[in-house]
Amino acid sequence: MEKQVDVAIIGAGSAGLFALGQVRKATDSYVLIDGGELGTTCARVGCMPSKAVIQVAEDFHRRTLFGRMGIEGDDALSLNAADAMEHVRDLRDVFVDKVLTNSTDNMGEEFIEGRARFISPTELQVGEDRIRARAVVIATGSRPVVPEPWRAFGDRIITTDDLFELESLPASMAVIGLGTIGLEMGQAMARMGVDVTGIDQLDHIAGLQDPEVQKVAVEIIGKEFPLWLGAGAELTEDNGSLRVSAGGQSVQVERVLAAMGRRPNVEDLDLENLGIELDERGLPPYDPATMQVGNLPVFIAGDVTGELAILHEAAIEGRIAGFNAARREPEGFARQTPLAINYCDPNIAVVGRAWNELDAERTAVGEVKLGPLGRALIMGRNKGMMRVYADREDGRLLGASLIAPRGEHIAHQLAWSIQQGLTVFDLLRMPFYHPSIEEGLQSALYDLAGKIERQPDLPVELRRA
Repeated sequence: MEKQVDVAIIGAGSAGLFALGQVRKATDSYVLIDGGELGTTCARVGCMPSKAVIQVAEDFHRRTLFGRMGIEGDDALSLNAADAMEHVRDLRDVFVDKVLTNSTDNMGEEFIEGRARFISPTELQVGEDRIRARAVVIATGSRPVVPEPWRAFGDRIITTDDLFELESLPASMAVIGLGTIGLEMGQAMARMGVDVTGIDQLDHIAGLQDPEVQKVAVEIIGKEFPLWLGAGAELTEDNGSLRVSAGGQSVQVERVLAAMGRRPNVEDLDLENLGIELDERGLPPYDPATMQVGNLPVFIAGDVTGELAILHEAAIEGRIAGFNAARREPEGFARQTPLAINYCDPNIAVVGRAWNELDAERTAVGEVKLGPLGRALIMGRNKGMMRVYADREDGRLLGASLIAPRGEHIAHQLAWSIQQGLTVFDLLRMPFYHPSIEEGLQSALYDLAGKIERQPDLPVELRRA
């Protein structure tokens, strides 16, 4: 079969589906192509099942506070890991079914099942079929990285593609890579009774660059399971188990969770046929404002870019790519304020400019430690720190790093404020309810406001009617 369309989208994951939403508004001449497992990475093996595991782990961990609250009987509580993981899979299946019901299940001939490869920038081969398109969107996603030598250890090495399929949990596990998924799952497994060791060749966790927040984060998380930082891991056989060594330390474990990032799925696309130079990862250059690859009628979006493997970033990239693919002249769009949240407990978040992206001479920093915060004390979760950054001259918000209970909500508030160009004084004029976790942010903002050179002529809390 040979088919002519306006737009061909390769990949039915999050970015591809968001691109499809834009394409449908402009034309009814399109195809969506995918030869892998459907249902999006987020729903199948990413955001959603991981948060289900985290919720189970947090609920079970909460029992450790019962004694101090006068709640008796906590010794009778136990976790049935098999039932817990079945619950996670049940929720996962609901999320996946919802995605499929609202996408490929109802597409008909516009959905082509198969793996696409480029013949030219506007020609695709899918099995025996040839697709000619005026524009193409590449949204093929990514997969977990597993070092090739480790594959010899078989199913003792797992990734997030395997973790949620476990019917029982191992007695011990090494989590190698303490970015978002490694830290989240490492803490969750530890709270569910697994003897966890966390390892990362970097000297920080969760992408934190701020040295003060990093120090607090390592101290808090390190009380739940050991963190070995600053050295790469080596694996060897050890009487049917695995011996994991790093930085002069060693531990014997049943399983290893490889959480060292993800690799873009580009190997089978034959991108060399685009006629454009590829980088060492096999990826073409693209404009992040238009998502256009070079000057070609080709656009790229989502995890396959090798940049930010975050769903809301895939969504905005997919929308930009789909919008431009359906039109003759690409248009540039402003990107959203960077926002990264780790759902460990307490939440870790980096908003706006990270610490290493700031101009030290022009930046003021406000901070608060959450030990004495009333609402956090009541919750039994008074651990953490918030650091907020602003332009030293006028107080315009630039970014923040934090580890805080319910920090996901604080991070959103700060991201929205930064994107609107607000100053520290603008935020202090907002209402802060008592008692709340937000009062911790208010304290950090007061600390920050006192370090700004251009002060308002009114008390910072007041605004003229």
